[in-house]
Amino acid sequence: MTNFIIVTGGVLSSLGKGITSASVAALLRNSQINTSILKIDPYINVDPGTMSPIEHGEVFVTADGGETDLDIGHYERFINATLSKRNNFTTGQVYQTVIEKERRGDYLGKTIQVVPHITDEIIRRIKAAGKDVDVLVVELGGTVGDIEGAPFYEAIRQLKHSLKGKLFNIHVSLVPYIAVADELKTKPTQHSVAELRRIGISPDMLVLRSEKPIPKDMRKKLALACDVELDCVIEAIDAKTIYEMPLKFNDSGLLKPIAAAFGFEELKPDLKEWKRLVKAIIEPQGEIVIAFVGKYLELKESYKSLIEALTHAGAHCNTKVKFRWIDSEGLENCDVSEALEGVNAVLVPGGFGTRGVEGKIKAIRYARENNIVFLGICLGLQLAMIEFARNILGIAEATSQEFVADTTEPVIYLIDEFIDQVGGKQIRTHQSPMGGTMRLGEYECNLRAGSKLAMAYANAEKIHERHRHRYEANGKYRERFEKAGLIVSGEAKGLIEAIELNNHPWFLAVQFHPEFTSRLQSPNRVILAFVQNAIAEKNRTSKS
Repeated sequence: MTNFIIVTGGVLSSLGKGITSASVAALLRNSQINTSILKIDPYINVDPGTMSPIEHGEVFVTADGGETDLDIGHYERFINATLSKRNNFTTGQVYQTVIEKERRGDYLGKTIQVVPHITDEIIRRIKAAGKDVDVLVVELGGTVGDIEGAPFYEAIRQLKHSLKGKLFNIHVSLVPYIAVADELKTKPTQHSVAELRRIGISPDMLVLRSEKPIPKDMRKKLALACDVELDCVIEAIDAKTIYEMPLKFNDSGLLKPIAAAFGFEELKPDLKEWKRLVKAIIEPQGEIVIAFVGKYLELKESYKSLIEALTHAGAHCNTKVKFRWIDSEGLENCDVSEALEGVNAVLVPGGFGTRGVEGKIKAIRYARENNIVFLGICLGLQLAMIEFARNILGIAEATSQEFVADTTEPVIYLIDEFIDQVGGKQIRTHQSPMGGTMRLGEYECNLRAGSKLAMAYANAEKIHERHRHRYEANGKYRERFEKAGLIVSGEAKGLIEAIELNNHPWFLAVQFHPEFTSRLQSPNRVILAFVQNAIAEKNRTSKS
């Protein structure tokens, strides 16, 4: 049978339940325990696909086309595994399923209630995610006591009764430091655990978030007050990097009580490579500056996977990647040469809508004309093609149908217009509730031999990367682009997947999102090549 580790949170949100869950799973996997991980989101949205990135952060896309919470990205990066749609579900999905069953008559006319029908569906989904693994780590989003989370806590209470000895609860809570009194306070955690126990769940372990070390006598006090063993009171002090947390948890002996609870032999995770990479993040030998030209900079978590992917690449190059955050909307009325002065590379990430587009195009043009290492992702590819069409091919009206629906020069056009041309159902698309079709999930891409893209992937012929977009590059312009030096270096079933410049040190743009497949131990190859070329250009220019 599968063993379940349930991670709950108390006092307030953003304490690090996701990093705690990912760290525990990483330690188990590095101990050769077959481990997977699940995130439960109590919000009523069916998925985060329609939510603003400024409000909720990044939408992480799984290989099978799921639009999921950004914590799924942390999970994949920490456990170095590919997850699926079933590793994330929401209140919206649970109620949608139950209502659909009721409409079909599956419940044979019974009155549908939270208990048992909603809780049964939650339990079914948890067990489905844990199929064929030894341990499933389950993170329950939100905070104990939230009204949205009530059915999930009830489901977990029921699950604990049916899985005696197979369920272990970790409660992440806050031990705040009051500067005026120069004291750490345990009362918030005591109240949080009291609320959890009122619901019918007793924690087996406490993970205590704090900005200061927690003295042993204070941990003893919490162990007694919360009815847990002293070796199950684990402190989680702010770290220099999130990737340090598995090391800290391992040093604190977190695995010992889990192994004892599940009847495992002593767990000894192999963390040699992990330690080397963490050291390279904390104490890098070099440094580069990348201009990050984005439009959702109010909340940096809108670009979480990309930031982490660049951190992975930097660690493998023993180099710190520093960001110069540039608001693309503000760049529209600024001197671009001043804004980009001294950077070693320019990055234009994905996005939706017209806001800030012209600022991104200015940055792309500057990188192209001044031989600055450049990487464009998704919208970044589309804008690179528009910029080239306008300023090299002389097509002044070149644009995207996303910006001008009735344009006469659709360098970028809507998916719906070419579906029939490329074989209809051969291209997997998803109908958005907001209107329009999206290409989501993993697709095969054929690489052009000898191209910068192929070299980044160790001269592979085919790769598989993930997508999340609604508009495509128009193949009707391909011949004109290539004659002028902008070549297509990646394609899939006639669709343009990557472009690059012949007469430039390193100018590459991709339609897919390479950041979604990057992990600490195996960085994405395009992003790694981007960082390597930025380092090489910095070294070359410093010598000249």
